[in-house]
Amino acid sequence: MDIPRPCAHGAHPDHSVDPVVVAAQLVTALQSVVSRNVRPTEAAVVSVTRVQAGDAYNVIPASGRLSGTARSFSTKVMELVETRMTELAHAVAAGFGATAEVDFRTVFHPVVNDAAAALGAGEGCDELVGETRVRRGLPAAMGSEDFSFMLEEVPGCYLLIGNADGTHQRPVHNPGYDFNDAALPYGASFFARVVEKQLAP
Repeated sequence: MDIPRPCAHGAHPDHSVDPVVVAAQLVTALQSVVSRNVRPTEAAVVSVTRVQAGDAYNVIPASGRLSGTARSFSTKVMELVETRMTELAHAVAAGFGATAEVDFRTVFHPVVNDAAAALGAGEGCDELVGETRVRRGLPAAMGSEDFSFMLEEVPGCYLLIGNADGTHQRPVHNPGYDFNDAALPYGASFFARVVEKQLAP
């Protein structure tokens, strides 16, 4: 979201519309999208993760930019989130005499596993490492994955192969993450087992 307006000296805020104030109000307003527009039985996340405006301490900047991410388990809910975010951006900006430009991109769709494929994958994991080491029924997570597009075309499932041990404890997207190479044989064996089961006479 970009909020462009003429800049002014910090000593003369009346000579401009302050995009920092507009951005701050909009960050707060956006938090109402999930809490007041999405049904309580649905799930969604709206996170503003970056606020950019100005370079000098004594100048009201000419523009401000908010960036972030929105997630849901439903395309319909995501469409609602996009609509409300856009409406709020324009309305909040207009309330301060500014304008807002919204660039909302649907990068990924929800990942929806095929039930039969998930069952088969679970059975394959049981055979490789034992049923007690396979976790099923985990809560849905808001992480995004482009594998969602493949699942829209062919039946399949997305699963996680754990690689934490006493040394490797950091999650992905953490600067201290170190992939545990000892997990590679498990992944390779899993895919080989899936092929064996699929091609079995």
